[in-house]
Amino acid sequence: MSLLYLHIPYCKRICSYCDFYRTAALQSLPATLVRMREEMLRRRDFLVDRHIRTVYFGGGTPSLVAPEELQRLVDMADTLWDCGRLEEVTVEANPDDVTRDYVAALRRTAVDRVSLGIQSFDDGVLRLMNRRHSAAEAADAVKRLQDAGYENMSIDLIFGIDGFGGRVLDDSLQRAIELGVTHISAYHLTIEPRTLFARRVAEGKMREVDEQTSEREFRRVHEVLTGAGYEHYEVSNYALPGCRARHNSAYWTGEAYIGIGPGAHSFDGDRLRCRCSSTAEEYSQGRTEYQSETLSTGEQFDEYVMVSLRRAEGIDIDYVERRFGGGHAEKMLAAARRWQQSGDLVAEDGRLRIPPERFLISDAVIESLFE
Repeated sequence: MSLLYLHIPYCKRICSYCDFYRTAALQSLPATLVRMREEMLRRRDFLVDRHIRTVYFGGGTPSLVAPEELQRLVDMADTLWDCGRLEEVTVEANPDDVTRDYVAALRRTAVDRVSLGIQSFDDGVLRLMNRRHSAAEAADAVKRLQDAGYENMSIDLIFGIDGFGGRVLDDSLQRAIELGVTHISAYHLTIEPRTLFARRVAEGKMREVDEQTSEREFRRVHEVLTGAGYEHYEVSNYALPGCRARHNSAYWTGEAYIGIGPGAHSFDGDRLRCRCSSTAEEYSQGRTEYQSETLSTGEQFDEYVMVSLRRAEGIDIDYVERRFGGGHAEKMLAAARRWQQSGDLVAEDGRLRIPPERFLISDAVIESLFE
């Protein structure tokens, strides 16, 4: 089974923290949608397994696209691959796009899961981030989708923002719980280069939180959400039982996927990775270029370690031996001993895993196990 990712990198407004590829030049969006259908046709043979399991509309802001246009892309995919057993079709949306008319039109499509970019239920935080919605509008969008029958819904929250921890963070978490969303992606703010936040930090107008604050807020998010029944199944992701994100989970287990659109990534499930390096303007004019790389065995091993230790299940030691050889497994287990002694790694049932409450230090553990 394979995955289809459709990248729509258009935004009405650029958020202060965002370093993803995006553009506010909305005039080229209609042409980009046409080119995306052309790209699907042109690259239909990229996937060896032609059964599509999940479809994900990401961005950018896919909710800027009319639902019927999203459905046209799904219909096009169904003519090229087997989409008869779709398990999940997700669209990312901004709360202010989720009007009654939008939701009604979305219900007539194959989309059965919505991921709302809320980020916070505090208006001060939202203004700081240059978001387009208020906290009240965010809650209204959740309720509007639920009333229309969208029970499978995810929201994004951001923490680790200087001056907005404590009660502000607790209030956002409690509001998400009260709204009954089934999935929460809680991300620690990272100050990325080429963002407004980076400029503010450089000018002394904003500070990054220190390590102690990061750890305290990470543990608070973990405690509150797991205490409310959410499973902490990946570093930044929490789900009620049975409500994990199937599309993203498949990325983390190495399934093949094809990415369509400017800036989209693809993976053949084995060694080949590629990315469409064209800008949205170039892409809309039919000029597409790709950058590709073929992973070595060592790179494949490192990637498996990385994605596995970010997940609650951790590393399957038998799989490492079968796929990469006993030498890799022995070196990995030797490097893991010091983390086991500190309790940052647990070895049980043939697996190595990081306890979810300690996921914050996952990068240090992962790097120490790399080949």
